[in-house]
Amino acid sequence: MSAPKLPRAIRLDPSDSFVFRKAAEPGEWLVTGSFLFTPESVTELDTKGRVAFRSGFLGIGSFGWSTLAVVTEVTVEELEQAAAQLAAQLVDKLGAPDLVAARAAAEEEIAFAASLCDHPAQTLLALHRTLEEGEIRERFRSLMPRGDAPKDAFRAFEFVEVDGEDEPQEQVDLMKLAREPR
Repeated sequence: MSAPKLPRAIRLDPSDSFVFRKAAEPGEWLVTGSFLFTPESVTELDTKGRVAFRSGFLGIGSFGWSTLAVVTEVTVEELEQAAAQLAAQLVDKLGAPDLVAARAAAEEEIAFAASLCDHPAQTLLALHRTLEEGEIRERFRSLMPRGDAPKDAFRAFEFVEVDGEDEPQEQVDLMKLAREPR
């Protein structure tokens, strides 16, 4: 029997910290987070809320969002800790009546998240959520590097340093130039 797996937050570039109100911490366990949305609430979301609705996995510890998840092997103890942490969040942040009820819901969310990880470890997962005919629909994709792809093949953006960008910029006072004799 293979080891259990869960999705874990991964940040390939800094974009999550810009597009979400709160970004999940790299390395934290994730669930889909669809329980935070209702068909009625989707139309009232602001821009960052809509991005979270469309493409965000929910971080269990931070309640922040991650665009991508990486399939990661997990121990039974880590599964238990994740369920306990999510249950506590459901009570603290969402007003679940007690830890027993919250734990049952948390275990269901964790089990669903684990079911998404029927891929080799290190496979990236992406989520696309839509509102169709009054219902929330989720679609998941797995992203795997090609056999000949370099190790950093999933890099979405390349950041390069530009020479001279930190140097002071030249300032020209056009009004002063206009007043000076020629």
